[in-house]
Amino acid sequence: MPSKEPYKEEKSLVQRSKREANQEEILAAALGMRMGPEKPSATFWQPLKLFAYSQLTSLVRRASLKETERPLSEKVHNFKVHTFRGPHWCDHCASFMWGLMAQGVKCSDCGVNVHKQCSPLVPNNCKPSLRHIRKVYSCDLTTLVNAHNTARPMVVDMCIREIESRGLKSEGLYRISGFSDSVEEVKSAFDKGGEKTDISVKSYEDINIITGALKLYLRDLPVPVISYNAYPRFIEAAKLADQDKKLEAFREALALLPLSHHETLKYLMGHLKRVAQNAKYNLMNAENLAIVFGPTLMRTPDLDAMTALNDIRYQRQVVEALIKNVDALF
Repeated sequence: MPSKEPYKEEKSLVQRSKREANQEEILAAALGMRMGPEKPSATFWQPLKLFAYSQLTSLVRRASLKETERPLSEKVHNFKVHTFRGPHWCDHCASFMWGLMAQGVKCSDCGVNVHKQCSPLVPNNCKPSLRHIRKVYSCDLTTLVNAHNTARPMVVDMCIREIESRGLKSEGLYRISGFSDSVEEVKSAFDKGGEKTDISVKSYEDINIITGALKLYLRDLPVPVISYNAYPRFIEAAKLADQDKKLEAFREALALLPLSHHETLKYLMGHLKRVAQNAKYNLMNAENLAIVFGPTLMRTPDLDAMTALNDIRYQRQVVEALIKNVDALF
């Protein structure tokens, strides 16, 4: 009796050939190609298959991110205990707020008033109002951006425009500190005047004062530009040796940032790339800039001193990689 093994093997090869043909048709459709009677050779298909596989793998990894790791598009209310003058009703349940003092809580960003017990039930739909924001520095980045209806904080935009207009070739840019009193003066001016603040050469001839004001703004943020929830992913990405895997890991980490943080980081990295391109004049290449901006843009969520100390070199590597690969990552 003849063996069935050759028949099974032949059948398996036929099925495999059909699967591959079907995969090629699907891939061709995805690429917008028309399949003629003469199919392209294997040397044509293999690179496309590898490319498609890498893209699908990337999409699967990004889709598998936990919901808790995804950036929130909503703005959380900043509730604080408040004593209201005169009668007040809860904006959530519409019931009267009883008492003579500390009747409820008030959002210091948008002004909504609710009972303390109602505050956990209020949706994260805070729309900050300029009437309630008293300062620019030390204000949450998303709060400031939403209040001014801008893509990025005006401090970042204004300082970078001024630096690029007259400071890209200044030796030691961002490394040399401006006079601290003058930097504090710029900070106070932004807090009081916002976008009306004058930081032109007429007011501050030393460009290091403007760079100092920008760095101070970034350091003073309650939540760093590279937010706490995304921080571990950036550190993990910096530790990877394979360049392709590293870039993909950075893309996944960037996807965790809130929109306002992502836009700010993108704009800042583009600027730092232009600074590095003038390194023969300012002596500030990507590595030197990363040393300055690593601790400014990233702060470990871990309170352990040793962990924070060990992360310093990876913070530098993160910022250096972002500067060098800004066009590929953003």
